[in-house]
Amino acid sequence: MISFNVPPFTGREIEYIKDCVESRKICGDGKYTKKCNEWIEKKTGAAKCLLTTSCTHATEMAALLSGIKEGDEVIMPSYTFVSTADAFVLRGAKAVFVDIRPDTMNIDETKIEAAITEKTKAIVPVHYAGVGCEMDTIMDIAERHGLKVIEDAAQGIMSKYKGKSLGAIGDLGCFSFHETKNYSMGEGGAIVFKTPELVEEAEIIREKGTDRSRFFRGQVDKYTWVNYGSSYLPSDMNAAYLYAQLELADEINEARMKVWNTYYNGLRDLAEAGKIDLPVVPEGCEHNAHMFYIKTKDMEERTKLISFLKDNGICSVFHYIPLHTSPAGKKFGRFNGEDVYTTRESERLTRLPMYYKLTEEDNMYIISKVKEFYGFS
Repeated sequence: MISFNVPPFTGREIEYIKDCVESRKICGDGKYTKKCNEWIEKKTGAAKCLLTTSCTHATEMAALLSGIKEGDEVIMPSYTFVSTADAFVLRGAKAVFVDIRPDTMNIDETKIEAAITEKTKAIVPVHYAGVGCEMDTIMDIAERHGLKVIEDAAQGIMSKYKGKSLGAIGDLGCFSFHETKNYSMGEGGAIVFKTPELVEEAEIIREKGTDRSRFFRGQVDKYTWVNYGSSYLPSDMNAAYLYAQLELADEINEARMKVWNTYYNGLRDLAEAGKIDLPVVPEGCEHNAHMFYIKTKDMEERTKLISFLKDNGICSVFHYIPLHTSPAGKKFGRFNGEDVYTTRESERLTRLPMYYKLTEEDNMYIISKVKEFYGFS
């Protein structure tokens, strides 16, 4: 069976974890945590990066830093993972869902302004498949209405929008380093800051509400509880695993792009024949080959395709169930405007196996079986 995902592994991970263990510094903010933070800052141009235990926790920190409170509203797409909404719902806010664009599966920037009320505090664009949302328009809307922009760039590390790194365009950005992502630490994430003003507050929140970071910098002679917070700091062993991949980030990215392009070119004739739709990458967007998906005619055809591929030793999956259709989505959110594309497009989308070191042989075999399903040789 060709797996849907295989976590990235370069060979240096065990060496770095061993080094971490032997240094007797395995808790957070050790050598490898700092190396990862510095790498992400340099790569994205962010003012500061703080590694976290997950992208979920990075988004929770962003909600706290943005002052989200009970009764506030936060605008986001419904086609996203639950963590995008959970972070704000936990603060007592309402998730206000708007429709997506059918080409990129990203939030439809033309629907945002109509969803703004006097309770709106933030916009959360989700960069689906590592393809950037229309950030110029979103940032303009936010500036005119005095709103925060918190980028859910869980899938977006190494991607760019008009030359700017995803995650570092809005006020705050959140990355994921889950085992399904391009670069992984098993469970993990990062929060990045466009400007440094909120960094010290973020350090306190991340360190259980203490000023421990200031203590280690020698700014105070002892540390104490100074604000609310939680434990959002990952083990340095996790960071060591991640750093081994960040060192080879360009190599991993190139390998993934090769797989993505092979899929795209190999399935183009199916798309030209009107059998499927392929991913769209708008001009000005540089994606990171986070995933490769196709869109079938409808859900019934998708179900048959997934079953056919499984019978032929290929694991393919569909993706999110739109949040506004879920029990929690109905309880904690509302859909603004008409659901023209969110549900329809989500029911057509099928993800194909996509990971670092997927062999060319497997890549071509998957393409051949998709074509066989549609009667193409």
